[in-house]
Amino acid sequence: MSTPDINQVKSFLLSLQDTICQQLERIDGAVTFMEDAWEHASGGGGRSRILRQGSVFEQAGVNFSHVSGPSLPPSASTHRPELAGRRFQAMGISLVIHPLSPYIPTSHANVRFFIAEKEDEPAVWWFGGGFDLTPFYGFEADAVHWHQTAYNLCKPFGDDVYPRYKKWCDDYFYLKHRNEARGVGGLFFDDLNTPDFNTCFAFMRAVGEGFLDAYLPIVNRHKDMQWGERERQFQLYRRGRYVEFNLVWDRGTLFGLQSGGRTESILMSMPPLVRWEYQYQPEPDSPEAALYHDFLPARDWLGLFDEKGKY
Repeated sequence: MSTPDINQVKSFLLSLQDTICQQLERIDGAVTFMEDAWEHASGGGGRSRILRQGSVFEQAGVNFSHVSGPSLPPSASTHRPELAGRRFQAMGISLVIHPLSPYIPTSHANVRFFIAEKEDEPAVWWFGGGFDLTPFYGFEADAVHWHQTAYNLCKPFGDDVYPRYKKWCDDYFYLKHRNEARGVGGLFFDDLNTPDFNTCFAFMRAVGEGFLDAYLPIVNRHKDMQWGERERQFQLYRRGRYVEFNLVWDRGTLFGLQSGGRTESILMSMPPLVRWEYQYQPEPDSPEAALYHDFLPARDWLGLFDEKGKY
């Protein structure tokens, strides 16, 4: 097993943050990212970049963090009790994009690296991350492109990688209290540390670099579509599901808060405007209803599985 190279991972993450911000600024054309550099109380820090009130993106956050501490918070050590009492370093990129147009999906992505160390014992390390898509108005071509990009980047790492991480994404980004998916899924992986560091790092890089390939064509396809108050109100209502997931179910939010992370950076994932409506029901056979029955239920967007769900 190759030895983890923390500096190599950090260098990649900082470069990835720069690239993503540059590409989002280019496609928006009206505003640029502001940056906040911050320090973590127990060690490390980060740089948070936020774009607001653009012509395409109502708000986008692309954050880098590298924090350390004497012990992992409960949100991490509960799942792996052998890590209790180990000092840790955690670094990653996390981004959430809330477009202005209801026809452009919200999207989330992150790639991260953890290492937990204890004197006279081998280091424990792993990679995690993924990306997922949350449309308000569904377009089959978008979902197919999104998943085809995910499939293509997974393929060099094994035939089982895409179906495994697609299912993990479908299962993870699910609002149990609503019995409803957050969006059309994508990829989600965690605790990745086999077969070796170099292979795992290569996969993490492929996911991080693949995000723009997956998302920007969708943005370009819909950014000039006309929309009105009906579409805006539905977008704001559906953004409520995003808030509910992040505050109730998301392990990353919990880890950040429990580890003493910067609250403003952690909660930059929240949309700038949102609304809730009591017992909302879409009109039958409407574009809003189509989201619920055609897009949110987990689907084989690429036609890769047989009738028994096997790849």
